[in-house]
Amino acid sequence: MYDVVLLVEQELTEEDAKQVVTLHEDIPEPVKYHVVIPCHNAEAGVEASLAALGTADLYGAGIADQRNDLAAAQRAIDDEAKGCSGRSVARLQALGQIAEGGISHERAITALTQTVEKVDGREVIILTRPHVVAEFFHVDWSAQARRHLGVPVLHLLEHDEQKTS
Repeated sequence: MYDVVLLVEQELTEEDAKQVVTLHEDIPEPVKYHVVIPCHNAEAGVEASLAALGTADLYGAGIADQRNDLAAAQRAIDDEAKGCSGRSVARLQALGQIAEGGISHERAITALTQTVEKVDGREVIILTRPHVVAEFFHVDWSAQARRHLGVPVLHLLEHDEQKTS
């Protein structure tokens, strides 16, 4: 089995799925795709924002009162991410591919590294929107993955279905 780990920023479009599958048409062994979607942690995001503003002391106690709201927001975020993962996997499977997917609350590169190690990934494909500043300073996911992994890393730009419709 030739395991390919896909780190995606948003749901794979039909065009994205076709592009990924086309890359592996000549591989003689079966290919299995592992889709990883990093999922934002709502509570950590709020706390980090307050800390960055230097207002954690002023509003930190208020966060405790909002735990139920944050938990509801996290459930909504997780549900959306799981839906994106499921639809991405379904698009790959509709093209006759073996695929599985999931979400992770870890940092994107941590989730990617863990998945590559777990499935003995032979290749990584990262699909994102353009991030010009991050790419310029080499702090984007692709640059980080190349520093942390010993497998080939390909960065593709996601297709925007709204622009192509």
